Amino acid sequence: MLKSTRLINNINMQEPIVEAYKTIRTNIQFSSLDKSVQLLMVTSANPEEGKSTTICNLAITLAQSEKKVLLIDCDLRKPAIHRAFNILNVKGLTNILVENLDYSLILNEVGIPCLDVITSGPKPPNPSELLGSSRMKLFLNQLKKEYDFVMLDTPPVLPVTDATVLSQMVDGVILVTRYGRTTYESIIKAKENLERVKANLLGTVINDTPITGQHGSYYYYYSNDTEEKNKRRSSRKITSHSETNKINFFNNTKQGSK
Repeated sequence: MLKSTRLINNINMQEPIVEAYKTIRTNIQFSSLDKSVQLLMVTSANPEEGKSTTICNLAITLAQSEKKVLLIDCDLRKPAIHRAFNILNVKGLTNILVENLDYSLILNEVGIPCLDVITSGPKPPNPSELLGSSRMKLFLNQLKKEYDFVMLDTPPVLPVTDATVLSQMVDGVILVTRYGRTTYESIIKAKENLERVKANLLGTVINDTPITGQHGSYYYYYSNDTEEKNKRRSSRKITSHSETNKINFFNNTKQGSK
């Protein structure tokens, strides 16, 4: 379960992990010379690999750079964004798509300047069909005119087709993995599924990487209270799976599990 205390605006979050997200932000902004990455999707191969924590913190980091950001919970099966920001999930994306509801009526302000949030709304019986609908595509195109970045949190790639369907509508996809949990085979399978629909895979973020190094390391610890645990963690630079977009992302150690 995602916890709001794992967001980088939390006072107990240490500076190195904040800097790691700033590095990812920079890489996103310079990921393409020909086309801006405005619609951004974050997913994972399987559940519990840290995708929701990652996208929440990326959205916060982009908003902190004075970009107008909208974060949408497109995981209509197991939503988590509302829990991260401690907001209600009564009406959301489902209502926009099914009832043609004006999204401005249900925008959530979360206390972070430049950042708006749309929750998932009620769970529908047909998530893949809703996300792949022409109404969803029109909605996203409308948002591009009003926001600098639109961030989509989606279900994992392998269990369901939702993320694969949405990947065709966005400018770029980030695949989140978790050290010690995500298998090589599942990463390759997720990559193949995305590439099969010609998704623009920008890069990968690895969570919980127990790797130390002498150069380019980050020291990171996290605590729910004020006591320092002084746990030394490091960031590992990895290269994007995409052969056309060579992006280096830094992993975020000890993220949430969702």
